[in-house]
Amino acid sequence: MKKSKFTETQIVKILKENEQGRSIPELARELGIDKSTNYYWRKKYGGMEASHLKRLKELEEENLKLKQMYADASLDIRMLKDVLSKKS
Repeated sequence: MKKSKFTETQIVKILKENEQGRSIPELARELGIDKSTNYYWRKKYGGMEASHLKRLKELEEENLKLKQMYADASLDIRMLKDVLSKKS
């Protein structure tokens, strides 16, 4: 997936500008994005503040670490089961 040239904080700021009355075509033209991008951003980031984004990032990082821990533990269990089944 293509990496956005805008950070989440910038996206939230752009969405706030739209809520304050700037039209979507005007914003899209100024930023060099497609109009549908604005709708996608609104769906994903609508109603968020910068502090919410920071917390979301922290939770995503924590979730990634937990998934990795689970994968490691699951692999260890599978290896132990294989060793035990070979001994029997």
